[in-house]
Amino acid sequence: MKHLLGACALLTLLAGCASNDVIDPHGYNQSGVASYYGARHHGKRTASGEPFNKNALTAAHRQLPFGTRVKITNLSNDKSCVVRINDRGPHTRGRLIDVSHEAAEQLGMLRSGTARVRVQALDD
Repeated sequence: MKHLLGACALLTLLAGCASNDVIDPHGYNQSGVASYYGARHHGKRTASGEPFNKNALTAAHRQLPFGTRVKITNLSNDKSCVVRINDRGPHTRGRLIDVSHEAAEQLGMLRSGTARVRVQALDD
């Protein structure tokens, strides 16, 4: 019984912590550094529970809700694409968003690995 109560308390604490981090995407418009993740993560489970597909237009963000669609614009070349948030990250300090390999290709950032970007949530 003690183990069950302890497990319930832990899950409640974790759920509470996670829900406090999610923000309202309406009007979200931030600039920062993007990076990408690809081949070694392909097929692994994302934080949303779906498998990561490096060929899909998806991204990881620390606070935007799963399913949020955002327009990402590379500020150095003005290339942009629309991605869906399906994972949490990036896990590197100073980064705003991690995009899939496909999104990085469309943004023209494969060679550099990172890019200064603007991230704007889209209202559906």
